[in-house]
Amino acid sequence: MSRAPERLIAIDWGTSNFRAFLVDAESGECLESRRSEAGLRALSSAEFPHYCAAQIDDWRDEGRVPVYLAGMVGSARGWREAPQLDLPVSASDLADHVVAAPGLDNAWIVPGVKVVTSEQVDVMRGEEIQVFGALAMSGDDTALCCLPGTHSKWVRLEAGRMVDFTTLMTGELYHAVRFHTLPGEPGRGSETFDEEGFEQGMQAARHSSGPLHALFEARSRHLYSGLAAAQVGSFISGVLIGHEAHIQRVLFSGSQRVLLVGSSTLNTLYRRALEKEGFTVQEIDSDNAILAGICALARRHEARSATP
Repeated sequence: MSRAPERLIAIDWGTSNFRAFLVDAESGECLESRRSEAGLRALSSAEFPHYCAAQIDDWRDEGRVPVYLAGMVGSARGWREAPQLDLPVSASDLADHVVAAPGLDNAWIVPGVKVVTSEQVDVMRGEEIQVFGALAMSGDDTALCCLPGTHSKWVRLEAGRMVDFTTLMTGELYHAVRFHTLPGEPGRGSETFDEEGFEQGMQAARHSSGPLHALFEARSRHLYSGLAAAQVGSFISGVLIGHEAHIQRVLFSGSQRVLLVGSSTLNTLYRRALEKEGFTVQEIDSDNAILAGICALARRHEARSATP
């Protein structure tokens, strides 16, 4: 039986960004990291192995250090298409279906996950690793996870398996409304977060006419209710995040704890909205979740590969 590697390389490679981490395989500690804006949009398919090798070659110990890649790098537009597995899915299922990254030895692309039913069709690439990493860090095998971002994900896990998830276009819609609509026009010159504007937005999100009306109030409140131009962006953010939190509270009325997996900036806003809805929040940094998830997957993959 071959000896398990002492180090591994975890890569989160999305549409806009490349993030690589050299990790102690036993402890999960990040030893070194590198980041760039060379996402899928910046590269052709033929460039992926060359770019990746150039970024991590000095970490590889002549190829003995394995590489695990998650995210849109495994899409049809990426390096090589990895399958999207049907729910329910466990971390072991992900490890069983990694695919070799062509052009780079001992490098593996993690599969995504999908939901295809008569009521819902949804897809995920990259967040599945964060979800299982967050679950491992939480010390539990059942959880409700929120992963805020351009396309927020809400994920339900039971007995160590992902059993359901939903995508919400909160971040992308925020950008579209703020920078490409009439209600968002006054706020385009300010990037400063305004607490009062955000609170007004969360309250407006509860209007009986729903978020489509509440978003328009960014204009009407600016005209007639004292919402300053510098508050408009925060108001729109409050409407969208507040609505997201409120809907999930309705859907998961029996759940109390949410694992909030993201960056410190978004986590702060989401914590406000989730606690306002009565959730108890456990914050988990997204980078740490990626490392924990990749390490868990790598152990399963190495064990499977070592089995005769």
